[in-house]
Amino acid sequence: MKKESSPHVSRTRDIWSVILGILFLVVSALFIPWNTSGFSSRPKPVRDYSEAAARIETLSARDGPALNPDCAPKFLSHGEKAARAVVFVHGYTNCPQQFSELGERFYELGDNVLIAPLPHHGYADRMTDEQAELKAEELTAYADEMMDIAHGLGEQVVMVGISGGGVTTAWAAQNRPDLDLAVVISPAFAYQQIPAPLTAPVMNIYLALPNSFAWWDPEQQESIGPEHAYPRYSTHALVQFLRLGFAVRRSARRSQPAAGSILVVTNASDTSVNNEVVYEVIESWRAQGANLSTYEFGSNLGLEHDLIDPAQENQHIEIVYPQLIELITE
Repeated sequence: MKKESSPHVSRTRDIWSVILGILFLVVSALFIPWNTSGFSSRPKPVRDYSEAAARIETLSARDGPALNPDCAPKFLSHGEKAARAVVFVHGYTNCPQQFSELGERFYELGDNVLIAPLPHHGYADRMTDEQAELKAEELTAYADEMMDIAHGLGEQVVMVGISGGGVTTAWAAQNRPDLDLAVVISPAFAYQQIPAPLTAPVMNIYLALPNSFAWWDPEQQESIGPEHAYPRYSTHALVQFLRLGFAVRRSARRSQPAAGSILVVTNASDTSVNNEVVYEVIESWRAQGANLSTYEFGSNLGLEHDLIDPAQENQHIEIVYPQLIELITE
């Protein structure tokens, strides 16, 4: 004869079932990117060159003496609207100086060039806590503002961004039909230090935890170069690029990007961003019918993640710059 469970045993089993069910829901929820919607574009394009120049002047005065002079907005102008305007978007913890030399080369080709600091970037105090205030919403507002200004600088508009700036450029590509060419270089949709399937839960956890700072190089700490870049990163700021990246990834799976064309540039020897996730975004864009081209710098070149800034160690701009110029101007 089968022995019936006591009421106490049944209650214990029911309690554990509820607890396990709640734990399952909590763990499952961690794998869903939190707070990654609502990044809508709000375009307000300028009417002409003079209005664009005035907006840049206002932009330059925004952070005033707090900025490192090397990190102030850089506007390389031919004095009137050009056939092409190129907007460069630097990476996280860097500043406009990162693209200064490459910007000069495009200026010499006849382009008007604009390089402005990302929000909370470029401060003279390299140890500032200000970077921790960065929000993904500010990155989208920044992209809109750069696009709005660029309308008055060139008949065609090109936006070029690397790493975190690459994610920002990818968002513009997805949302701005007035962007003729988006050049997305090594976008930080995910990081190699985090297994791709764990990117969402790690992002969610860090968003819930208090902010903390870490050195890019624990041995060199504050002495690491370049002098115009922050030597440490904020966990809250870092995951804001992931937030925006998840928004781009979701949108890329659902709709065709708005930009006229997209060029995605990857670096096979990159040890910072997860190229597999970048390839997934590329395939999503292709499936949606994007006008898309790609280029990858081979692993034999041994390029660093930041393959743009001449001030970085082990740089090979003599290889990178001519190739990028050819890809963008062809």
